[in-house]
Amino acid sequence: MCTKIIEIVRAEGMAKRCDEWFPLTQAVVAYDHARHAPLCDVITLDFINADLDSGARAGIELTLETAKELRNALDRAIVAAEFEEAEVRGKGAVPSLVRAARRVG
Repeated sequence: MCTKIIEIVRAEGMAKRCDEWFPLTQAVVAYDHARHAPLCDVITLDFINADLDSGARAGIELTLETAKELRNALDRAIVAAEFEEAEVRGKGAVPSLVRAARRVG
């Protein structure tokens, strides 16, 4: 049974297929049956350029636990990057970011 859990967002960045990098236009996050991993249901991440051929895709299938750990790692990296941008690069520190970065570090 399909879960129909899917989120699509605009994406800016690059992904790699074989030896070629391509620009991204979308990121898709879904929870459904694994297509390739020997698992039941998985969080699937697809990074796509909808303007290119169907091979312009980087796909990942993760267990729910791994997806949670990845989310936490992303949250920590984003807080640290925002702090870096604000404090180190002089773009003006936002007090909540400073407090959050101190908690993460």
